[in-house]
Amino acid sequence: MNGAAHTLKIGDRVTLHYRLACNGENIVNTFAAQPETFRIGQGDIDPRLEVLLTGLQADDHRTYELDPGAAFGNHDAGMVHDLPRADFTADMVLAPGHDVEFTLPNGQTLNGIIRSIDAETVRVDFNHPLAGLPVVFEVKILAIQSD
Repeated sequence: MNGAAHTLKIGDRVTLHYRLACNGENIVNTFAAQPETFRIGQGDIDPRLEVLLTGLQADDHRTYELDPGAAFGNHDAGMVHDLPRADFTADMVLAPGHDVEFTLPNGQTLNGIIRSIDAETVRVDFNHPLAGLPVVFEVKILAIQSD
């Protein structure tokens, strides 16, 4: 690098501390724990947050106050589905607010939150839990490695 500071770009490995908060409550906070390391552009974090990281340098510390929907998209009513109770295994906890995970035919998993239950159906919201909400994203870049 010839002494020049390296700016974070797609493909770089980054080690950082971060905090996500919503409505004054921390959702994730690595500042008091181990930092995270991942490669930018690999889908480890939402692309809307990755955009905020690109161009930062080691030792940069930023806090972003993001408007509703800016971090994880807007809440999409089309992502809320009424599923037959028979689609749920007997060992699944069926309670409003409970997280559920489904394995798709291609092997990927799909996570949702149970919103309501009645005798025949379970309403599951497959939106990101922070979709449509204001989010605070704080980040401290510890190291950047280009391959």
